[in-house]
Amino acid sequence: MSIWSPRNPAEVADLVARHPLAWVVSAGPSFHATPLPLVADLDENGTVAALVGHFALRNPQVEALRAQPRALVLFQGAEGYVSPELVTQPQWAPTWNYAVARFEVELTFAPEENEAALDRLIAHMEGDRPDRWTVDRMGERYEPMSRHIIAFRAKVLSCDATFKLGQDERPESLAQILAGHPDARLTAAMREANAAP
Repeated sequence: MSIWSPRNPAEVADLVARHPLAWVVSAGPSFHATPLPLVADLDENGTVAALVGHFALRNPQVEALRAQPRALVLFQGAEGYVSPELVTQPQWAPTWNYAVARFEVELTFAPEENEAALDRLIAHMEGDRPDRWTVDRMGERYEPMSRHIIAFRAKVLSCDATFKLGQDERPESLAQILAGHPDARLTAAMREANAAP
C-alpha cells in the first residue's frame, strides 16, 4: 500500500461528499465526458458501492452509455502547487499536492428514479441550511423540466484513489508548508492526511 493510498474507505466517501462534481467519461466509437454532481451509496463498511446522478436527455453521452454502459468517474478534491519558497530546506523541489478518486463503473439508467435522484442531490447540496430549498418551490415548472433528464445508478467495479498531501515530507518542511501556503482548503486536507490515525 502506498503512503498516498486512503487509510480507510471513509476518506474516499468523504472526498466524494465534499467534492461531488465529477467527470463521467465513456468510450465507444468516440469519447464522451460530462461533468455531473453525484452522490454516493455506501455499503455496510462505508465503501462507495454506487454513484447516483442524472444526465440531460439531450446529452449524446446518454446514447453512448446505453450502447456501452462502462465508464470512468473522476473526482478531484483539494489540490494545488507547492512552491519551494515555503520551505527552508535548500534542495527541496516544487510539487503538486492533490486528492483524487477514479471509479470504474457500470451505469444503468433509471428514469423511474428521476425524482428520488433529484431530491437526494438537492438534499445533499442544501445540507443544513436553515431554509433548505426543495423542488416544491418550483411549482408547476418542475414537472415539465423533469421530463428532460434521466437518472442513473453507476455500480462501482473498482476504485483507485490517491491522497498525495505531503505524507512524505519531513516534519519541519510539512509545518512550513502548512503555515505558509495560501490555499486554506489544501492545507486543511494536508492536515487531515497527516494527522495520527
